[in-house]
Amino acid sequence: MKVGLDLVAIGPRSAGIGRHAVALPGALLEVEPSLELTVIVSREAPPELTAAPWARDVRWIRLPVAGGGRVGALAQYAGVPALGVARRLDLLHTPTNVGPPRVPGLPAVVTVHDLIWRHAGPEWGSPQAIAAMARLAVRAARWATRVQADSEATRDDVVSLARLDPAKVDVVPLGVRVDAGVPATPGSELRARFQLGAGPVLLTVAQKRPYKNLVAAVRAVAALGDHARLVLPGAPTGHERELRALAADLGVTGRVRFVDWIEDRDLEGLYRLASAVLVLSRYEGFGLPVLEAMARGAPVVCAESMSLPEVAGDAALLVHPDDQPAIDAAVARVVGEPGLRAELARRGRLRAARFTWERTARETLASYRRALAR
Repeated sequence: MKVGLDLVAIGPRSAGIGRHAVALPGALLEVEPSLELTVIVSREAPPELTAAPWARDVRWIRLPVAGGGRVGALAQYAGVPALGVARRLDLLHTPTNVGPPRVPGLPAVVTVHDLIWRHAGPEWGSPQAIAAMARLAVRAARWATRVQADSEATRDDVVSLARLDPAKVDVVPLGVRVDAGVPATPGSELRARFQLGAGPVLLTVAQKRPYKNLVAAVRAVAALGDHARLVLPGAPTGHERELRALAADLGVTGRVRFVDWIEDRDLEGLYRLASAVLVLSRYEGFGLPVLEAMARGAPVVCAESMSLPEVAGDAALLVHPDDQPAIDAAVARVVGEPGLRAELARRGRLRAARFTWERTARETLASYRRALAR
């Protein structure tokens, strides 16, 4: 099988979509070594993609365009299908939410990770950006031979939006893996660098955008008392100013640490240091930080919204994202009860073990075969 992976849209800091893009090719080749992969990227493809362990086992096409903007979109819409035909590929897969038109003789698969823009509205972007995304998403889903969705919730979303036959959409959950090659920064070093003190540490790994509900995390640390600290890693945004103002109003400026994008080793260390990882988003298409925390033995307090209960199962404390007293109580329980933390850690490791990249690869390949049969 000759498969083209359209990763033109993957650039620096591509978050969960980027993790999927980096992990998937290697997992596919492990499951099916005879697979012939051609990976198509822009000039902004990050090193973690182009220098991945599987990089020597695939064919690369590097387009001389940036991943975003009109030129990048034109390259993806017109150039990628043309390359697929010219290279005589059997199938083209775009795992980045929207894909190019299908051309005769070239089956196409698109992965829809989420439709958050559909639910978050102005919290996600301008009305013009939302309208454009709606057009692109509907076209991509209808053009594709098969659609993959990360979760049942996302499958229902895309079926409703694009009015698809549900049988056209395959649910392919993401995987999680603890990379032994990435050392974790020692907790003592992180406490000193980020001024975390000696008390419990709460961690929320999310873009600093309103729908991620970081407001609830700031309020939760304020309810805990002076000994706790909250770490919010991620690139600064306009919403961060609002969060800082809230922390000041609540008198917890010194207990909330706003840090920029951090290296993998620091994130590994923070997951291991955390007394609780808070995933309180109102809208998610999957929720990879839930699994990342569980795989490392970190207890999780998780919002009962969209795809998150599918991922968390019974291995997290579930709360309504708008019920602040329930969130405060759940966080206080996890921090204050060592037995509960140990039980959540045990359940979390078992839960995370079910979400492997091998499983993702096998279900992705099954989806490819359905597209080829069509």
